[in-house]
Amino acid sequence: MEMGQKIILLVENNPADELQFIKTLRENKIKSEVVVVHDGVEALEYLLGMNAYKNRDLSVMPRVILLDLTLPRISGPEAMRAIRLHERTKSLPVVILTSSEKEQDMINSYKLRANNFIQKPIDFNQFIKAVQPLGLD
Repeated sequence: MEMGQKIILLVENNPADELQFIKTLRENKIKSEVVVVHDGVEALEYLLGMNAYKNRDLSVMPRVILLDLTLPRISGPEAMRAIRLHERTKSLPVVILTSSEKEQDMINSYKLRANNFIQKPIDFNQFIKAVQPLGLD
C-alpha cells in the first residue's frame, strides 16, 4: 500500500459541510487531494475498489478517512466496523466528524477504534491537531 500520495477521503452527505471543509483546507494551504463520497456504501466501494471504483489503483490509499456519523445507506458506525474488518483498510486512520454533542457518540466511536473525533463545525486548529501526525500538507 503506497502512502506517497496525500489523499483525504471525506465521507460526507451534507453538501454545505463538504464545501466548508474543502474551503477550509484550501484557505489553510492543505494541498492534499480530497476525494469525496456521500455515504458509507460509496466509501467502502472506494476503499475496496468496487463498482464505480473497480479500476482505482488500490495501492494508493487515503492518508486519512474523515467519516461523518450520520450517513445514508450505511451509517458512519457501520462503515467504521467494515473498515476495521477488511485487511486492506483496517489500519487506515479514521477521524469521525459529527455535529452530535452526545458523549456516547464519542465513546462509541473510540470503541470502534476511531483515531480521533471532531465536532462540526470543524475548528481548523482541532482538525490539524487530529491529522498532523499523518503528514498532510
